[in-house]
Amino acid sequence: MAETVTPSGTTSPGHILASLDPLLREWLPRQRWFAGKGRPVTGFSLVSATELLPSGGRLGLHHLLVRAHQTPAPGTAAHPGDVYQLVIGAREALPPRLAPALIGHVEQGPLAGRTVYDALYDPRPAEVLLEALRTRARIGGLRFERDRRQEIRDGLVARLLTAEQSNSSVVYGDTFILKLLRRIVPGVNPDLEIPLALAREGCARVPAPTAWLLADLNGDSYVLAVLQPFVRGATDGWELALRELAKGEDFTAEARALGRATAEVHTALGRALPTVTLGHGQLRQLVDGMVERLAAAAQAVPALRPYEPGLRSAYEALAGLAAEGRTWTAQRVHGDLHLGQCLRSPDGQWSLIDFEGEPARPLAERRMPQPTERDIAGMLRSFDYAAHSTAPPAPGWAAVCRAAYCSGYAEVAGRDPRTDPVLLRAYETDKAVYEVVYEARHRPDWLPVPLSAVHLLATSDQL
Repeated sequence: MAETVTPSGTTSPGHILASLDPLLREWLPRQRWFAGKGRPVTGFSLVSATELLPSGGRLGLHHLLVRAHQTPAPGTAAHPGDVYQLVIGAREALPPRLAPALIGHVEQGPLAGRTVYDALYDPRPAEVLLEALRTRARIGGLRFERDRRQEIRDGLVARLLTAEQSNSSVVYGDTFILKLLRRIVPGVNPDLEIPLALAREGCARVPAPTAWLLADLNGDSYVLAVLQPFVRGATDGWELALRELAKGEDFTAEARALGRATAEVHTALGRALPTVTLGHGQLRQLVDGMVERLAAAAQAVPALRPYEPGLRSAYEALAGLAAEGRTWTAQRVHGDLHLGQCLRSPDGQWSLIDFEGEPARPLAERRMPQPTERDIAGMLRSFDYAAHSTAPPAPGWAAVCRAAYCSGYAEVAGRDPRTDPVLLRAYETDKAVYEVVYEARHRPDWLPVPLSAVHLLATSDQL
């Protein structure tokens, strides 16, 4: 994609990026959502720049899409660089409350003498975004859209959620939550596409989008942010599971209810979006992808290598069924389902959130129809993670939760995922291999958790 500038103010966008360059080289790689960790940033190029509040005022506000150029990882081909969404505030000085948001002090260019910071930490700039969504504003190449059937009141106070995640979320008065995507790619993003489709189906398990932010650049459309109702008083499934584990409380009723909620979402998605039949050719491609990921993981994490033949057998067993003529139905799924992607409201209802899929995978792959077992495998692995977060681990807790979840799923779907153990094992294996690489890179202390699952998956037909 050719680089494009879409300014709406008088400040030169190119000069702004030049003045920010040395600060961004230090700040950007430290952010949780920066995908290129471990490789130096060699420069930036501007994809778009939009002035949301004038630079000359007490508070300047700039929306930037910036491509970060990096040294390629060893053994990989050159990459054009990931594009990141930045909302940058500019003040003469930062008040102490905004210290965590500091990017740096600008020495040259149109922002010289100003202090720049991540504006999402600041309620006033965050409220500017909400007002633009409420009024369906058009600013430069940015399009603020909303569902006119849903009201967005003004005057809602903004606060940034500071939990680690791959994007950034702002809550407005416990009424709405804005998810701002950080690493963006052109095309239809499932984090907007799927909740909109489920809203049309009347599926109450997923909050319906209230508004969304798009950018149109060189004929490509980008989804930049999605605003949804905030589930007040909700607890995410991971937090709830750990709490019950710590108290020694039973979690099977919640696991069963979560299974039913998952099946309701899958059923609605099967109605809302096209389904396909996977035959031998399609399954062969799916299995080949799993085998390639395993080989790359074993290369990256030596501790995985002794298990590689056993893990590969899980994929070969699936390919063998396909070769015998077995077929499977594939549909749109969540794509990255785990306990942390589920919310339990105070009245006990479960909701599913965050349909972006695994951000590291290509957008086209994330939008491909898949067997529902992919989501189910992700949740089963999540129970295992929770069970291993205690000292000592509680594998029995995970086993009963897995059974309850699958039983709950069967109550709604009319089909128990355990009746297709070969497919389920293949997807659990693929997920565990992904976890091994992730933990080795980001949280080495957690590496024994997926490795224990890898040991079981490599030596038995199922966990």
